[in-house]
Amino acid sequence: MKQTLIVDKYFDGQQFKQRAAITVEQGVITAINAIDEKGLDLQFVDEAALENVLHLHGTLVPGFVDVQVNGGGGALFNAQPTLECIKTIGRAHAQFGTTGFLPTLITDQVDVMAQAADAVAMAIKSNAAGVLGIHFEGPHLSVPKKGVHPQSFIRSISDEELSIFSRKDLGLKVVTLAPENVSVEVIKTLVANDVKVCLGHSNADYETVVAALDAGADGFTHLFNAMSGFGSREPGMVGAALESEQAWCGLIVDGHHVHSATAKLAIKVKPQGKVMLVTDAMPPVGMGENASFELFGTEVVRQGDRLNAKSGELAGCVLDMVGAVNNSVTMLGLRHEEALRMASLYPAQYLNKHTLGKIEIGQQADFVLLNSLNTVSQTYIKGELIYTSSSYSKQV
Repeated sequence: MKQTLIVDKYFDGQQFKQRAAITVEQGVITAINAIDEKGLDLQFVDEAALENVLHLHGTLVPGFVDVQVNGGGGALFNAQPTLECIKTIGRAHAQFGTTGFLPTLITDQVDVMAQAADAVAMAIKSNAAGVLGIHFEGPHLSVPKKGVHPQSFIRSISDEELSIFSRKDLGLKVVTLAPENVSVEVIKTLVANDVKVCLGHSNADYETVVAALDAGADGFTHLFNAMSGFGSREPGMVGAALESEQAWCGLIVDGHHVHSATAKLAIKVKPQGKVMLVTDAMPPVGMGENASFELFGTEVVRQGDRLNAKSGELAGCVLDMVGAVNNSVTMLGLRHEEALRMASLYPAQYLNKHTLGKIEIGQQADFVLLNSLNTVSQTYIKGELIYTSSSYSKQV
């Protein structure tokens, strides 16, 4: 079925443009026609597309892509490594404009990793909305930089984990590891098996990090957080991440994980396109102000927009992608265009998903409709309406 979306304004991935008719067929953008003050010239629009016309009031932007999503909607992937859990998480984040995501499993037992992999394989096979693959954040991490990851499950890599990471039915695969605890040879093996290797939760020195990058690692998980810091005589993981022109860095812009001045410096230092927004989201996303949850037997409490374990550590986020975009504008002083690219185009490029992150002919029809407050009115995945806010429904 063809349909045409008439939009007041849209962002194509590079610049904002005014009124247009965007035609979608089988989940792909097949035509974009400008509308001038005289209206739409119907001779350029396929009649079949005009049979189903939607007028959208607001600004249409590319759907957001999040490579680090632990939970949402009350669900935690570690606690319920199932297809239904993944769908719950996806529905929760669609409210905030996420149209593509990697369900993320933090450090856990190998049987839980296998269950999570099976669930993602089912999600990929059944075309579950928004599921792009899986992110294993651990278990091959550094104990001194473990954060809330359970120390009892941190371990050296074995054939069992390598077998899971090497599966061909998981879509896009990301593994976060500490390079001081995983050899260069193993990193090369992971990369050869189509794994995107991210470095994080690590106390590695600069030389060890550079060696891992040379072996094929190409990303850093939540830059600055849970990694060896930058110093005058020891650049650490942060220094290596900022120096690398090829590696991408995920950045949590919630006002708690990274100081705004620190985030601004990172964005200035890195080549444009190499810093992407991530949420590191936990179950309370989409669940109201007072939601708490249990993580490996420890209660995690929400206080406003902050999550802390009872022991005091930050325990992920209640950040969502549209919130990360708006924080990047208000806290970091970025132009809205660049903040949108950091939430859509750049993570899509990191994942080599070149059909995402733009509104152009041939791109997947993943859209977010923003209102005048730059919050989400509607979310579309492959041209299908996934979410509509109650206020927008009443308005329309």
